[in-house]
Amino acid sequence: MAALEGSGHTVAVAESLTGGALASALISPAGASAVVRGGVVAYDTELKASLLGVDRDLLDEQGPVHPEVARQMAIGVRVALATSQGPASIGVATTGVAGPASQGGHPAGTVFVAVAHGDEVDVREAAFDGDRSSVRAATVDLALEMLGNTVR
Repeated sequence: MAALEGSGHTVAVAESLTGGALASALISPAGASAVVRGGVVAYDTELKASLLGVDRDLLDEQGPVHPEVARQMAIGVRVALATSQGPASIGVATTGVAGPASQGGHPAGTVFVAVAHGDEVDVREAAFDGDRSSVRAATVDLALEMLGNTVR
């Protein structure tokens, strides 16, 4: 968070499987309000389209656990949480399967995290082991790492 504070960037978060845990981690440190715009927990697939602008055909064809869904969520949340100063400069998104069961042919632990900054979007796939809580925690850690790398 310290790297973000001096960077002049603002961050907006779109979460699915992390259910607000990433936003919580981002706002824990003092001074977070200077950087974090807010977050959208789009747990329901329909909200990914209606709130974040994810292509409905993509969601119908691929489901919510897909790298392109993560990419579109990260881009869309920047605009969804725009203020009078414009869109957030960085969007971060998480989607995947926390478990315990598989979803849409993806095993539990399948995760996609995206960070959108300017015209660049970094999307990473991960396969985490463990229970639901550990998959969600590992996803938050990955998202924070990717965010940190974006502002360095």
